[in-house]
Amino acid sequence: MTVMLAGRLNVKTRTFSLEDLPVPRPGSGQVLVKVEAAGVCLSDAHLVEGGLTPLFLEGDTVTLGHEVAGTVAELGSGVTGWQPGARVLLQAGEKRGGAVWTRGVDYDGGWAEYALASEATLVPIPDDLPFEQAAIIPDAVSTPWAAITTTAAVRPAQPVAVWGIGGLGAHAVQLLRMIGAAPVIAVDPLPEARDRALQFGADAAYDPADPVLRAKLLAETGGGGLAVAFDFAGVPAVREQAVTCLAPGGKLVLAGLTDKPLVITNGTHLSYFQQQILGHYGSTDQHVRELVELVGRRRLEFSRSVTDVLPLAEVGQALERLLRGGSPAPIRLVLTP
Repeated sequence: MTVMLAGRLNVKTRTFSLEDLPVPRPGSGQVLVKVEAAGVCLSDAHLVEGGLTPLFLEGDTVTLGHEVAGTVAELGSGVTGWQPGARVLLQAGEKRGGAVWTRGVDYDGGWAEYALASEATLVPIPDDLPFEQAAIIPDAVSTPWAAITTTAAVRPAQPVAVWGIGGLGAHAVQLLRMIGAAPVIAVDPLPEARDRALQFGADAAYDPADPVLRAKLLAETGGGGLAVAFDFAGVPAVREQAVTCLAPGGKLVLAGLTDKPLVITNGTHLSYFQQQILGHYGSTDQHVRELVELVGRRRLEFSRSVTDVLPLAEVGQALERLLRGGSPAPIRLVLTP
């Protein structure tokens, strides 16, 4: 094959289109991967609508898609340790010149039939792990995993709550239960999202519009408050609400992205009780490798996480489903070239 289909975004005009492109050839240290599955993330939709802008993109156009799994198709010069046909997922980004470049944002990603990847960004996956589940591990699963284990450093039996039970928040609930946080409380305005949280292992699920939400969360924690509150919604009102539910020394972890101001109404309270607000973004290579190991050991499985699988030609429908919102909101939509 010399030509492939790819989902391309012109970030200057915010025009998205499916285009036929030459299949790239791997250079030194690179691998050409035949894409078998690629996740559709809300950040992809934000790129298309203009809410996010690449920092390092060279030029105006990029192939989207930072959640990618497939098979090794061709090796560039100097690549060792890989053979054609090997099953892999791709890290969602890589370090270049001391900065993290994101796949499908700062350089071409996996919404295509083939994708180029630096050798170091390939991670082997088990033979029995479906590609559509492997593809979503970088970001959809690894971002909450990193937020929980590294940024928040959650310990067993600590009371926690997750605001926003979408693609990242649903996995956060699952992962928090696995590591022994207790209770795990979910907060989301959509009834089906709250039901989803309970299915994924939450001990309780509440509507943020409940006028006595804080009292309910305090009761769930025995009156002490939350050791950690996670914002996966990226909504200013969520942050203001969550911080009022923290225990002394508690942490608010901001994993949902927004460019709106962060407002703390009672700064003296925050200081007196030595509470913390921690920003979080993405994950490291090690977080992804840990998750692949846990999946291989049958500690985790993500069959419930793939809401729908669509052909690459229908990527416009997938973006529309994310942008229009409504219910039921997908956990993850996955494309197959």
